[in-house]
Amino acid sequence: MVEGLSAPRMPHDPVVAVIGDGDPRGPDAHRVLEWAEEVGTLLARGGATVVTGGLGGVMQAASKGALGAGGLTIGFLPGEDSTEANEYVRIPIATGLGVVRNLVVVTSADAVVAVGGRHGTLSEIGLALRMGRQVVTLGSWRIESDQRMGGARVHRARDPREAAHLALRMAKDGPVRPTP
Repeated sequence: MVEGLSAPRMPHDPVVAVIGDGDPRGPDAHRVLEWAEEVGTLLARGGATVVTGGLGGVMQAASKGALGAGGLTIGFLPGEDSTEANEYVRIPIATGLGVVRNLVVVTSADAVVAVGGRHGTLSEIGLALRMGRQVVTLGSWRIESDQRMGGARVHRARDPREAAHLALRMAKDGPVRPTP
């Protein structure tokens, strides 16, 4: 690169993280996995790269949907072994960070979709908001955003189609200024 010149920032396809339970349980578990797969499919059809934590449950279902629709899937794994990724992750990244990798998952994305989930998902939602990422929830935690503060918000979707549509729109807008 020539001194004094910088390359212009190249636009990129939207990157959307899909977060949720690695082992959904209870009467809604099957529905949550179906929703995650459909969200992954719709995101890929919308041109997004789908990022997950790379393991099972919602992460696997979203990756399956995205890959099946011809999309790119990236998994940020908690351990040091990239072979732990589910079979639908095309780019496995072993972080060795344990649950701290959740921060990498949400900050690598332009927007986040939470499908179902328990406390780990709740922590990822909080990290995403803190890092200025808009969050769409589908059958997940009911969180009210303090709109007076500005910054990222939580948007509730009624179905996978609405979740994917909102996430794609927000991803194209890009992250907002992180909350101080």
